[in-house]
Amino acid sequence: MENIFNKFNLNNEKEDHQSIITTIDNGVVFRGTNLWIIIFAIFVASLGLNVNSTAVIIGAMLISPLMGPIMGIGLGMGINDVVLLKKALNNYLIATIAALFTSTIFFLISPLNDAHSEILARTSPSIYDVLIALFGGFAGIIATSSKQKGNVIPGVAIATALMPPLCTAGYGLATFQFSFFFGAFYLFIINTVFIALATFIISRLLKFPYKHLHNEKSDKRAKRILWSVVIITLVPSIYLGYDLVQQDRFNKNANSFFANEAHFSNDYLLNRKIDPKNKIITLVFGGKEIALKDIEQTRVQLKKYNLADANLEIKQGFVYLSENKDPGQNDQLTQLTIALQQKENQRAVMQQQLDSIKNIKAVGSQLYAELKAQYPAVKNAIIQPVALLTDSSNASTFYVSLSVPRLSANERKKIQNWLKVRLKTDKVLLKIEP
Repeated sequence: MENIFNKFNLNNEKEDHQSIITTIDNGVVFRGTNLWIIIFAIFVASLGLNVNSTAVIIGAMLISPLMGPIMGIGLGMGINDVVLLKKALNNYLIATIAALFTSTIFFLISPLNDAHSEILARTSPSIYDVLIALFGGFAGIIATSSKQKGNVIPGVAIATALMPPLCTAGYGLATFQFSFFFGAFYLFIINTVFIALATFIISRLLKFPYKHLHNEKSDKRAKRILWSVVIITLVPSIYLGYDLVQQDRFNKNANSFFANEAHFSNDYLLNRKIDPKNKIITLVFGGKEIALKDIEQTRVQLKKYNLADANLEIKQGFVYLSENKDPGQNDQLTQLTIALQQKENQRAVMQQQLDSIKNIKAVGSQLYAELKAQYPAVKNAIIQPVALLTDSSNASTFYVSLSVPRLSANERKKIQNWLKVRLKTDKVLLKIEP
């Protein structure tokens, strides 16, 4: 058992404390090379968000040196080094302001202003982002403290995604969508706080040399400030995480409801919309008017899908659009008309095919009865239209297979001629088995 625990021991591979502190201290400063790197990394990340390219965004995260001052903040708090803490905070602010300014300028001049999925993904942080930042921070500081650093730091930079939230915040400022700005910037703050917290915790566990302040009262005040920042950041993210889970559950239940209950005879579901935040489900149908009792019966079914508190709105395409006075709805009305016509055409084709199949069956039964009357020895028959495929043609042909013992060549010829007259086609393929 002792050998198993030894495998988790970090002291065997740990660098000496002063080397680790020096490494982190050197990565804190943002001037010259580091400052230009973060500006160019922001441009790359902004371009990736602009064109919705995950690969480009990952590349920008690998370039970014933002982890340096964040780990410096955590280590400064962990060892109570006020000088390191102030330096890390100052450089963190410089990097953040430079990144926000760069991304805002980029999105102001960019001709592409659509909020793609990569942007939207950074506007609603949750408890999961807290956990990613925390565990990523643990990995980062442990790797930095080890003699075998490997490629952990770039992986942490990708996992915790420090660059895209800053770019998204710049997008929010440039397009005056302040909900995007606050959501993305809050995600950036979450990543910062919990990477720094992970660094703080590991530095304490690895017993880094602790610098005491001039009195015990200052020490306690510093600890209170630290944990206040952590709690203020954590509580909203827990709420957002819970809200995210609830919204995802609402979406799944609503989709199950659509699949099983959103059906009315002589009507087509033209559009559907789920608003999990406000718990509203909107269905737009085209076709015949839906009776109120049918709508109420459908609403009753919401309870089966844990949607009892959801508001179900059922609208009927043409009625809905005629009530909406917006001139821009004319195009939607045209689209609805076309969609309904296409559905009706499909229904007509399917009905025609069904009628054709029924007709073939009826004709086959009648032909068999007539053949049986003329040739009582007929045991069974297969009568169906087929496509006769050859090298030179692809012709529609009636295939008739009869099981009739002891038929002469004249009788066979007579049956074939009769079938041609009866089926009103010369293309009859007759096969007779004894």
